[in-house]
Amino acid sequence: MAQAATLRRPKSATSRSGAGKSAVKQARPWVHGQFYWNELRTRDAERAMKFYADTVGWSFEASGTPDGHAYWVATLGGKPVAGLFPLLSPMFDGVPESWMSFLAVDDVDARVARAIKAGAKLVMPIFDVPGVGRIAMLMEPSGAGVGWITPIGPQSAKGGAK
Repeated sequence: MAQAATLRRPKSATSRSGAGKSAVKQARPWVHGQFYWNELRTRDAERAMKFYADTVGWSFEASGTPDGHAYWVATLGGKPVAGLFPLLSPMFDGVPESWMSFLAVDDVDARVARAIKAGAKLVMPIFDVPGVGRIAMLMEPSGAGVGWITPIGPQSAKGGAK
């Protein structure tokens, strides 16, 4: 998996639905151990956007990643609900089309160290996305991929970490 094929929250966005109003908001509260974001990685962004617009009513806002790749934020009722990352560059040839989920964790570096001791593999170096958080891409012992993120927003008092 490549760094660019990961969670991206845009700095600014333009609406595909014509609403003209960005759904990108201030960072939202998060809870350690709960899913925080989901991202579709696809080679046909137009087809995927049409499918989700027609079936669940999502709109899409175009944006770019910090490293210059295209990115779309899916919105519902004006709120961001998911990301869509087009796998267009040859560097993504080995990345399968799939949904990637991101778990919020209280300290991504410390949690990754624990995960590696428990048999996970770090797929690429941990990295920061400005305005989003610190992200790790892991392959858990069973082989499933998962993203972990320490978001920049406030941690909710709900939940708890061990």
